[in-house]
Amino acid sequence: MITEIPLPQDIPEIGVYLVDKPVGPSSFRMVQLVRRAIGIKKTGHAGTLDPFASGLLVICAGRPATKLISSLMGGPKEYEATVSLGVETDTQDTEGRVTATRPVEQFSRETIETCLAGFVGEIAQTPPLYSALKHGGKPLYYYARKGIEIERQPRPVVIYGLECIDLGPTWFTIRVRCGKGTYIRTLAADLGTALGCGAHLNSLRRTRSGFFSVDEAVAGEALSDVPSARAVLLSQRRSVEEVLMKINSSSAKV
Repeated sequence: MITEIPLPQDIPEIGVYLVDKPVGPSSFRMVQLVRRAIGIKKTGHAGTLDPFASGLLVICAGRPATKLISSLMGGPKEYEATVSLGVETDTQDTEGRVTATRPVEQFSRETIETCLAGFVGEIAQTPPLYSALKHGGKPLYYYARKGIEIERQPRPVVIYGLECIDLGPTWFTIRVRCGKGTYIRTLAADLGTALGCGAHLNSLRRTRSGFFSVDEAVAGEALSDVPSARAVLLSQRRSVEEVLMKINSSSAKV
């Protein structure tokens, strides 16, 4: 629970903004577009999305709002992810180099759901080589790009729920509700290992972050034109007081 935070005075742009990031741009690029539209220099997001992923970015603008980032990052996240079977990559997603291929049998929904059930709860997950986790002051992807494999220790993450929502001959789509620090591409790769055929993450969309839903978000494509972007962002701004109240309410329920 946050008990004390300085509140903004007469600066209407300060607050929390929800953006539906499209596939392609980086999370940092979306922050830049929000910063440009509202004119607040100190702006950051509460949880990154890789360029190939889409969905909800929670962006905090202004000094009082940015103090909420760590609390917002700690909340549960929800994703829809498509897992491609039979192909493994070095990045565990569709952007990486193929490292292995295997034949795939057509799994039944029951088989997939039984596999998913084994990953619900607290599990040990080894962070991927291509990640921003630091080693010796540098992110792991720095070493991976140089062909240096750093030993990574498994760490506990929490999967609150896993549901198969669609299924094809060599792929399936899942809804994942998870805690902080969970790598969905690693989950996809681990599911492939459990099924015996290998897998990688083909697509990813974040649908919820804490108490925020992507259904409430401004379309990222709408941010390219500054005047209209400013208007639509300000019309959907969440005040620091409003978000702080929700954070404290969520903390009280835990």
